[in-house]
Amino acid sequence: MISKKTVLKRIKITKSGKMLRRVRGVSHNMAKKPTKSIQKKRNYSSISKSDYKRIKALV
Repeated sequence: MISKKTVLKRIKITKSGKMLRRVRGVSHNMAKKPTKSIQKKRNYSSISKSDYKRIKALV
């Protein structure tokens, strides 16, 4: 299980209380990926309902 501090670094909590995460696969090897997929990955993504409870306990 990852510690509390690492969860806080990876997750952004909005004013309304939603938890958002960064989309995976953006760190390197972007040259060979289509521009559309790169643009989609710039935004934050919501956390799935199955993971929400587990992450909420760590935060």
